[in-house]
Amino acid sequence: MTETPITRTPAAQSPTAQSPTVQSPAAGNAAVPGPAAGTAGSAESTAGAKAGTAAGGADPGAADAVIAVRRQRIDELDARIIALVQERMSVSGEIQAARIGSGGRRVHLSRELEVLRTYGGALGKPGTAVAMTLLELCRGRV
Repeated sequence: MTETPITRTPAAQSPTAQSPTVQSPAAGNAAVPGPAAGTAGSAESTAGAKAGTAAGGADPGAADAVIAVRRQRIDELDARIIALVQERMSVSGEIQAARIGSGGRRVHLSRELEVLRTYGGALGKPGTAVAMTLLELCRGRV
């Protein structure tokens, strides 16, 4: 059995667009949500697994292998995200120290609103919640 090529099409260019769609010819050209940009390989694995299921003969062992590999990738991404959050906390602490040292306030509310808008625009309502958590982690470390 030969693999059918998978093509990606970008999602609508709106601030709330969450991910590109994946066209899987094996699945009757139905568009399915794909992974976020920068996660190469994920769409192919996901679409391939869905196409196999649609064809009626998914191998549970193959699915377990895909799941194990993808979980490992998520663990790697989580480690990178944690490191980036820790770096953000450090940089934020430096900014707060400089601001307080010059007689300013620890928190700059208009900047926090800008961060909330950025995350909300990129990720929708859940992005705003992520931004709130980041801001909470980064406040008051001075």
